[in-house]
Amino acid sequence: MSAKPCVCVIGGAGYIGSIVVEALLTADRRVCVYDNLSLGHRSAVPEDAIFVQGDHGDETLLKETLQKYNCSAVMHFSALSLVGESVEKPLLYYENNVAKGVALLRAVLAADVRYFIFSSTASVYGEPIQVRLSSPGCAISVPILEDASTFPTNPYGNTKLAFEWLLWDTAKVSNLRSISIRYFNAAGATERCGEAHNPETHLIPLVLQAAAGRRDAICVYGSDYPTPDGTCIRDYIHVQDLAEAHLLALKYLEGGGATDVFNLGNGKGFSVLEVIDVARRVTGKEVPVQMGARRAGDPAVLVASSDKIKKILGWQPRHPRLEDIISSAWQWHTAHPQGY
Repeated sequence: MSAKPCVCVIGGAGYIGSIVVEALLTADRRVCVYDNLSLGHRSAVPEDAIFVQGDHGDETLLKETLQKYNCSAVMHFSALSLVGESVEKPLLYYENNVAKGVALLRAVLAADVRYFIFSSTASVYGEPIQVRLSSPGCAISVPILEDASTFPTNPYGNTKLAFEWLLWDTAKVSNLRSISIRYFNAAGATERCGEAHNPETHLIPLVLQAAAGRRDAICVYGSDYPTPDGTCIRDYIHVQDLAEAHLLALKYLEGGGATDVFNLGNGKGFSVLEVIDVARRVTGKEVPVQMGARRAGDPAVLVASSDKIKKILGWQPRHPRLEDIISSAWQWHTAHPQGY
């Protein structure tokens, strides 16, 4: 008798991947974590998950792994994702996110995997020329819909979009069906897994580092945007809600759903100063702030429309409050001051 089908989570030792692994195991799924540990953490992998250390560009090892563990589905979280680094090192990003992505898909097809979930990004949309609610003249209106124009402004966004195209084209000539999930700002933690990047570039963990005294201050880039308090507004989603969306996407494909793309966000934006104020209330700590100049290309408002994923997959955020998102992250960082 063959083993129970397995879900292979590539990059499952990283921040988002590890929390998706938790959700899969809770749902009684058999899970194989495949990670080269260049950015992930071995200790983030639960004991009841299979672990294979390998690079997603290693076509031979990946094919052997998928076949050995009877993997029916792959979830891919192994892309490099630092915008600034992608601008400085475009070849690195095209090598990891696209060239190795081709090797990954070859292995997936050779192992007869039928379902694929891709961790994509809102960066595929690029940056609005101007952002104004319900403005038909904008390149991108807010909230952003899945049919908005895709004009990435950096190699990171370009490579994510290129892999989405690979999935669409592959679906036309194979049995592989896929979902690309374009999410905005994942944040928060579970009791076991949290955000531990080096270097850290995301707002909420940086704010919490300042609250904990591990950073002198948090820099706010720009205070003269056309928003209520002058600072940029972004859409934050709890990482557990994000994980739930991945499970729903897999069930959708297993039930016969077609290749598609979905936005994922809270549907509500929070400004930089709102994030800082909430962090102060949650932690009870002062968060020193330094005001800086705008960063080139930062749009005033980026908020997702999640209507499509709610309608088709039945997804609903269970932790939409910013206080809950930041509180969960603070609890994890307090318990793990040095990360993993």
